[in-house]
Amino acid sequence: MRSTLWPLLVALVLGHRGQYSLAFGTLLVPAVITLLLLSIARIIYPHPEELEAKARPVHTPGSPRFSRIFWIYLIAAAMFSTGFVDFQLIAFHFQQTTIVRTTWIPIFYSVAMAVSGTGSLLFGRLFDRFGISILIPLTALSAIFAPLVFLGGTWLALVGVALWGLGMGVHESIIPAAVATMVPMERRSSAYGLFTGIYGLFWFAGSVVIGILYDHSVTAVIAFCVIVELAAIPLLLSVKRRLAAL
Repeated sequence: MRSTLWPLLVALVLGHRGQYSLAFGTLLVPAVITLLLLSIARIIYPHPEELEAKARPVHTPGSPRFSRIFWIYLIAAAMFSTGFVDFQLIAFHFQQTTIVRTTWIPIFYSVAMAVSGTGSLLFGRLFDRFGISILIPLTALSAIFAPLVFLGGTWLALVGVALWGLGMGVHESIIPAAVATMVPMERRSSAYGLFTGIYGLFWFAGSVVIGILYDHSVTAVIAFCVIVELAAIPLLLSVKRRLAAL
């Protein structure tokens, strides 16, 4: 709701007042609400680790700090993030090409966030049922966003933005959730720290490359995004096979 409602408010303020400072100033409200909810959750659940059951470990005594499965999965996730475009570049492209009117860009973002939020709920349930296998078709599907966003007209761009939102749902729900199944509870904090750090660095590096490519060729951006994201699928298949063999 937060990610869907407030971009619509930004669009409304821009449409009526045309002031970016006022429009973005309204985002202070959801930020304060988010911090308040986090504080309440911290008070009610001071030890959230006690709420979960121990997952089946994918390592054995005497094994390295992190299993081989974890490293392969980390590389796959890094490939996925490398080819994922930030919405800022998508918005810039819309404005430069006038495919989407400026006041409609926040609405497109709201659509993406609605798909992301809804998808996260659905993907979580699918992950509980099918495990990491669900990442394979979702990765292939989210890779389609690039040609639709950068080459399509208004309506195809909207579909592309929706698929981009689907990819964000994958980023925010399944990809980090799967890490918990690959490391023991006592190593989970360091595993998430390592995973998030490398994941973020590759996302940053990919964003730099995509930005440079955009200055030269939109086609090159599309090719880079699609190829790099799809390159994660063989690695995910390897993780799936290794988990099934345990």
